[in-house]
Amino acid sequence: MTIKRFIVQVGSGTDQHGHENDCTNAAIKAIKNAISDNCLTGLIEICDLRTPKQLLQMKVHVKIGAPFPDKLDKKKVLKAIPFGEKSLEVVKGGLLAQCVQIEELGDTSNQMIICNAAVTVSVDL
Repeated sequence: MTIKRFIVQVGSGTDQHGHENDCTNAAIKAIKNAISDNCLTGLIEICDLRTPKQLLQMKVHVKIGAPFPDKLDKKKVLKAIPFGEKSLEVVKGGLLAQCVQIEELGDTSNQMIICNAAVTVSVDL
């Protein structure tokens, strides 16, 4: 058997209330954006992965570009991936943009944090 890439999908996520430069929420939104924009029918129709237990066989690698890569809760981010053997790579990237600071919402800065995700699904054929 050989592991082959099935799809690479990209997404972007924004946290308009980037508390303490924590990139976790923006990274989770980026993953959800990437995986919500596709329907992997080929996993069933071509690879014959039909049950949630079988879907655990697929490999899901996520690469996140984040302005503050060290300020990201990797365990929380990995939970955004519903199935498969999960792996995560975080690199310096993304974007910061000036937004507004609303103290009543607990904002600690006026920075908007934007993260990018590349989600790669591979299968063992």
